[in-house]
Amino acid sequence: MNILLTGGAGYIGSHTAVTLTEAGHQIVIFDNFCNSDKSVLDRLERILKKRLPLIDGDVRNTALIAQTLEKFQIDTVIHFAGLKAVGESVDRPIEYYANNVQGTISLLEAMSLVNVKSLVFSSSATVYGDPQYLPIDEEHPTSATNAYGRSKLHIEEMLKDVANSDREWKIICLRYFNPVGAHESGLIGEDPNGIPNNLVPYIAQVAIGNLEKLSVYGGDYPTLDGTGVRDYIHVMDLAEGHLAALNYLSTNPGWIAVNLGAGKGISVLEVLNEYEKASAKSIRYSIEKRRAGDIASCFAKVDKAKKILGWQTKRNVHDMCASGWLWQQYRKNLP
Repeated sequence: MNILLTGGAGYIGSHTAVTLTEAGHQIVIFDNFCNSDKSVLDRLERILKKRLPLIDGDVRNTALIAQTLEKFQIDTVIHFAGLKAVGESVDRPIEYYANNVQGTISLLEAMSLVNVKSLVFSSSATVYGDPQYLPIDEEHPTSATNAYGRSKLHIEEMLKDVANSDREWKIICLRYFNPVGAHESGLIGEDPNGIPNNLVPYIAQVAIGNLEKLSVYGGDYPTLDGTGVRDYIHVMDLAEGHLAALNYLSTNPGWIAVNLGAGKGISVLEVLNEYEKASAKSIRYSIEKRRAGDIASCFAKVDKAKKILGWQTKRNVHDMCASGWLWQQYRKNLP
């Protein structure tokens, strides 16, 4: 199958490119590198022993997308491209709607023009807003508490309308929980710009010596050790979830949303302890006051993914931390 990955040079996109290529699919990467670096193509080549085709462009360029779909005879699109920092989205909502919502409209227009009607969309558990119950299943009410989450929710609703308008469309929205870790080679991994927003990349920066300590916001939650609990999923498990989604789409028209998570929660201190074991480093941290809006626990119900995709996670928190540390050691020597 010929597959276009928008945002395919990014964190999740690059790992998915490895999984799909190894499964025998032909991958084309489309990226403008606003959240990634072109050197990832060289490192993907080292892993895969082949060079993946690249189109350097913005997903809002409808004509370029349509041209790419035709040139490479694309069968299916996996749409990763988009801005993704929750805090940043609050300060720059117009930019988030322009990139995420407008970008998806442009992609859909191009796909319609050349009659490519199979799409996997990179969604997020942020579409559930503040959890009303746990674990969160796909029937949980959707809402949004920031521009990033609202952009994902808008896109999901648009895609549902598109699928309802034409029975030829096959669309699956994959609602990610918290991807962490790296490819086992250590050659690709999460590479955030500036100070990381997420827990594990921040821990990694403390372990490698770039940041002084980790601030743990809240030590008095009603959890096992008082710190917040989240559902962390190894990025390679997540990549394999996309392969399972493609297999499902091949015979199932319409629109569907599916959670991709581990189905269990891990606390901040549990992650910290595992990272210390993986890195053989002592990681400084301090317990600070809770942040406004933070919740005690959030984790997925993943029965639907197992039932309809035949997918479940294989890797544990130690694997996430060990692979992430391997990547950090490689990354510190990159130019």
